[in-house]
Amino acid sequence: MEEIDFVILWVDGTDPEWRRSRLRFCPGDGGNGADENRFRDWGLMRYWFRGVERFAPWVRRIYFVTNGQVPPWLDLEHPKLRLVSHRDYLPETYLPTFNSNVIELWLHRIPGLGEQFVLFNDDMFLTAPVEPEDFFRDGLPCETALLDLATAPGPEDCLPHMLLNNFALINRHFQKSQVMRKNWRKFFTLRYGRDLLRNFLLCPFQYFSCFRDSHLPSSYRKRTFFTVWEAEGRLLEQCGEHRFRCKDDLTHWLMKCWQICEGNFCPRRASWGRHFELWEDDLDTVCRSIATGKYPAVCLNDSKTDIDFEHVRRRLTESFARLLPDPCGFETDRKKQE
Repeated sequence: MEEIDFVILWVDGTDPEWRRSRLRFCPGDGGNGADENRFRDWGLMRYWFRGVERFAPWVRRIYFVTNGQVPPWLDLEHPKLRLVSHRDYLPETYLPTFNSNVIELWLHRIPGLGEQFVLFNDDMFLTAPVEPEDFFRDGLPCETALLDLATAPGPEDCLPHMLLNNFALINRHFQKSQVMRKNWRKFFTLRYGRDLLRNFLLCPFQYFSCFRDSHLPSSYRKRTFFTVWEAEGRLLEQCGEHRFRCKDDLTHWLMKCWQICEGNFCPRRASWGRHFELWEDDLDTVCRSIATGKYPAVCLNDSKTDIDFEHVRRRLTESFARLLPDPCGFETDRKKQE
């Protein structure tokens, strides 16, 4: 089996220089794509590295992608770590960018990145042991192919518009009936449990609306990025002109959906990880799940500005400290102890 890399994106939204740059370019009304919560740091990145070292020691390399910021505790000499600045792979004309979609759509240009990689956002953590087969099997990304409908919780939300943009391209290049017929074993597998009913109900519709996204780490083959860029490079380049997320964007989920429609994936059960909304889910349940390692992977989505940030941050930190109390090899603190 080919080796697997991890890619993790991070930004320190409290950095004064970064904040001045953001205010300089921030549009007067950037919608929720420019909200403060898109950039705030919960101070949990130590636990991301601790989780990887403990639960995924088999990873080949970790590509830590930032705009040049580095946590003061991070050991840059760790043999598995590669620090990547946006300048290392993004066209200069698009910098600085505060748009995570732009940062993610160009990932295939990162020097040295392997063919098989897993993309993490900084709100996604490993909290229990995982194996390479949780992400790739027989060279194919593991994915849950559940049909869904794009809906909008409010007119200010960018995400539904971006999903529609993705699937306008998917429907341009793939005929749903052919995709479903060719890969029916992967769309109608018992691994999806009761969620399988959704695929039966939405199958008759002529076009894809969207696939359900679990908001968990995404497995990718780098060749898929090159394929999509060759097919729709002009539209992808236009996204680079958007310094903040906006309704005209495409997202890296386009690559994931492309893999699914090509049939280049292995079905994975939907319950392998858990996505939490910090403003909506019961905080005691969230913290208990983290501290006990109930799920192999969790996403702690910070999608609302009106949240008691300090209280929630303290509770999350306490939970991660119970699960992963000791410094890992990626922390300079570990070296000092040794």
